Amino acid sequence: MTVSRAAALAWRLRRHHLAGPAASSVEEVVGRLLAVPSWLGDAGAAIGLRLGDRSAAHDALRAALVDGRVVTTYAHRGSTQVMTPGGAAVHLALRLAGRQWERASWRSHYGLEPGDWPRLRAVVRDAVADRPLTQAELAEAVTRDPAYAHLGEAFTHRSHTFLKPFGWHGDVRIDTSDGTFRLASTADVPGWTGPLPLEEAGPLAVRAYLATYGPATRERVDHWLVDGLSAGRRRVDGWVEALQADGTVVTLDVEGEPASCLAGDAGAIAAAEPSDEVVLVPGHDPWVLGPGTADPWIVPPGHRVHATRGAALALRGGRVVGTWRQGTDGPVVDWFP
Repeated sequence: MTVSRAAALAWRLRRHHLAGPAASSVEEVVGRLLAVPSWLGDAGAAIGLRLGDRSAAHDALRAALVDGRVVTTYAHRGSTQVMTPGGAAVHLALRLAGRQWERASWRSHYGLEPGDWPRLRAVVRDAVADRPLTQAELAEAVTRDPAYAHLGEAFTHRSHTFLKPFGWHGDVRIDTSDGTFRLASTADVPGWTGPLPLEEAGPLAVRAYLATYGPATRERVDHWLVDGLSAGRRRVDGWVEALQADGTVVTLDVEGEPASCLAGDAGAIAAAEPSDEVVLVPGHDPWVLGPGTADPWIVPPGHRVHATRGAALALRGGRVVGTWRQGTDGPVVDWFP
């Protein structure tokens, strides 16, 4: 089946709630987008845009985080994202596949062998069981154990590098409800299962990506699952090929480029009516980060620097056509030539 790029992006705009009906809840937006950048971007603004109510979005997001309807954790590219508990169960499983804590550099630097981690993780879970802890408080609690007395700096380091595996395993989540960075237990998150088995999570992750960011070239799928989550290209290739073999995923011809989508979406993509509607998205919005700033379908290569630096972007028909800023009388758009 051959489709135009404009039709493909028009379909995707509706999937992102950037065209057509607005979403009804924070968790609907987050579930659809899979991962909304928290530290790197403005999660409240990205969610509010899709709810059709920017003014109350930050309060709505805060309430959803407090209720556990969504959680903040370390995921793609080692940064922090807002995810649904179900989405985290899928994507954290892929992030764990890289097993970073087993690398020789980690073993040497932190003085821990792979077999040391299960007990250390249990100590961390016990430490945050009663209340969220700052990095310093967590370090103090863990280093009371003589076996971990040397890890104080690792827990308090500004890079958060050592903290990330505890998030990937589902031992902790990030709590900034009062404006202070803390690590909290996941035990009180409704429906929390922790990461799924990798063989179950992999195909689910591919399907979820294509349902939101399809039709996608293989390069874009790899950007999300391999570059973003360290799932491994060979694994991802196997998952995609298995889904193609059973008919779940099909390939479209998008103006000469092969791109994958879910079989059930192919007809709607082909029938989508291209749009010239302008949409203003915040910096580091999932619309751009999902496929990646190197995707020429979305970001003109000559203007990629604006997207990578986190400028607020103007879209027309899904393609970046300028940047915008808030003026005294409303948004001011600086159109690309």
